Amino acid sequence: FIPTSTNRPPTMAAKAAAAAAAAASKYGPLWGRGYETFLHRRILSVTGTSDHATTYLQGLVTSDLTSEPRAPREESMENVHTLSGVVNDADDIDDGGGSVEISYGDAAAEGGGGEGQIEEEVPVRFTSKMRSTCFLDHRGRILTDAILWKRTLNTNTDGSDTTQKETTEYLIDVPETTADLLYAHLKQHKLRRSKIKLADKSEELSVHAVYGTLNAEGAPPGYLAAMDPRHPSLGMRILSVGKEIVDADNKDDAADTTPNANEAVNEDTNTDRNKRNVHFENLMNKHFSPTPGTYTVLRTLAGIAEGSEITSRTALETNQEFLNAISFTKGCYLGQELTARSQFTGVVRKRIVPVMIVDTEVEVPRPWVMASMIQDLGEEDGVEKIFGGMKTVGEEEEKKESDGDGGEEKKKKSKVELKGYIPPPLPKLSAAGAGSIVSMIMGSVNMQEPSSSKDEEGNPQEGAGEENDSNAKEEEMKRMEELKRLQQSGQQLQSEIIELAIPGSSIIDKKDGKTIGKIVSAPAPGTTVVLAQMRLDRLGLLGNAQKWNRTNRIMIGDGTKEYRYLPYLPLWWPEIDGATGKEKIVEEKKEEEEEELDEL
Repeated sequence: FIPTSTNRPPTMAAKAAAAAAAAASKYGPLWGRGYETFLHRRILSVTGTSDHATTYLQGLVTSDLTSEPRAPREESMENVHTLSGVVNDADDIDDGGGSVEISYGDAAAEGGGGEGQIEEEVPVRFTSKMRSTCFLDHRGRILTDAILWKRTLNTNTDGSDTTQKETTEYLIDVPETTADLLYAHLKQHKLRRSKIKLADKSEELSVHAVYGTLNAEGAPPGYLAAMDPRHPSLGMRILSVGKEIVDADNKDDAADTTPNANEAVNEDTNTDRNKRNVHFENLMNKHFSPTPGTYTVLRTLAGIAEGSEITSRTALETNQEFLNAISFTKGCYLGQELTARSQFTGVVRKRIVPVMIVDTEVEVPRPWVMASMIQDLGEEDGVEKIFGGMKTVGEEEEKKESDGDGGEEKKKKSKVELKGYIPPPLPKLSAAGAGSIVSMIMGSVNMQEPSSSKDEEGNPQEGAGEENDSNAKEEEMKRMEELKRLQQSGQQLQSEIIELAIPGSSIIDKKDGKTIGKIVSAPAPGTTVVLAQMRLDRLGLLGNAQKWNRTNRIMIGDGTKEYRYLPYLPLWWPEIDGATGKEKIVEEKKEEEEEELDEL
């Protein structure tokens, strides 16, 4: 995933960056380049000869370990409200739905220092060596989500016993908040005579992420690398497992015997995990910049809850089927009954969605204005609601009908039937796109330089006078004052939301005083975007009784101040069936799934 030679030509780096950008069109704009070491994740190990480890975990996880994982759903960029990761000004937003033109060639040239010509796409592979999954309790409620790494250990390196069976190890990458709960769960379901071993390798191994790339091929010795199986926009996951990494560090420590009076000896910092972290950082600093904290912001903007945020909730309420963490065709596993019943017979009425919270005085961004119009068009008298009773092109004259007794006539309510491609009822945004909108609302954008009477080289243009310079300076002052006002109001809003939007707080609709959602996670750092479990009917995603409205007003928790909530659909969401709250299945796909179930 990084150049193996420091003499790699700049043009090769440019081509790799350009190719990654081309492939990104399948999964949305990528986050900016950087890397991060996870300090708050744990690694649990399940080891067994032959297929014992696989058999043991197969009965505890929601994914099917005996088949290759399904690749994340690709998205057509033309059909979604998508923004690039960088927006310089509100004028950059297109009137057709909040999309920004993305110049992949320029980005590649900047990243690689060479030509930006796109020649080929980086292959994005998803294999059984890493997959997303969930562990459930006996009620079918989630204990935790996890990422499973699978590797084969070489048990006969000396070649003395060629008949010895291979040892398979599953490394469970799990959030720190639920690691102890999961470890106790694994011990509880390990039989006394089971031929597997459980271990906590959190202090022996280390886990990292690299952002802004789709190429997980060519990992250095001692490292495992693969794209995040939930969605590639979350970056490339890297696991440091090689013994040679620690051994090399030990040799360096032995060679360096110079005492340092300024550093106190701390045995806790001399663990294998810390040695791996240092090795990885030294490796990556040559190519990427450290970006600690990126993952929390990225996954929140992408609408992905994890760890204790989803504990005790059902798999479908937390969108695990959209994240390729559930198999509905595998055999029995702990907690399967509730999950299967919800998928095949039930209605999903609540789901975790990302919600942007803004002040009621803030102008609603165009993607949500369009979404509100789309929802209104599907209602009775939708045209009148949007256009104020004015006739539109192709609209039929209002028909009148008798009440049956020859009495007074009444107007027949008209309802617009949407045909062809119908945009989603809420904006569909990538994490980078949501971040761009937040930046504009909060004033944390780079304002464009005002027009000047000087040319690019700084020389006065012919015919330019002091009046032009004076006007330019006044315009610049106004822009800077507006930016400062936005930044101050944004900081104030962030402080308020951080205080109110704590996990478990209710989101209350001011219109009728009803609770329409619960906060699942605190706002992402530097934003007012939270993850909340929302009622789908209040978002216009379930049934026709309720619709989301862009002029809504809500209160959060015990607060009395009114805010506005702007929910959006993550890029990895499929089309939602308004009757069930689940993925809308076309007939061909439905027939294929029925055939698979019949075979089972």
